[in-house]
Amino acid sequence: MAGIKHPVTPDRRYFVVKGKLWRLSDPDLEPREKARLVKELMDARRAVKAAKGVGDRDAELEAHRRVDEAKRRLGERGPVWWDDGAPDFNRHLVKNSPYADWYSKQRSDCSSKRRA
Repeated sequence: MAGIKHPVTPDRRYFVVKGKLWRLSDPDLEPREKARLVKELMDARRAVKAAKGVGDRDAELEAHRRVDEAKRRLGERGPVWWDDGAPDFNRHLVKNSPYADWYSKQRSDCSSKRRA
């Protein structure tokens, strides 16, 4: 996947950062719609930072709401975008998930490449 520098699960539902699973965006989103939603997300994240910088708690709460809304529309939060009945492991430790064996192998493969 372009732009992702972290391991992505074989089913392409999650990426892993510091041993935690994070849900990827819905792959069925139209590219223009996804780009628009990502822009909204980034704008909202900048608004969170700005509000924190000036200590405006109300603006910060509104910006967090906008972040959550964008992430839900991207499919990264809320109802899952897949339809096979598989549970959601978003924000779970990978070692406590069905992806544990896969991730263990990923880590050992990376260690081998670093030693080479």
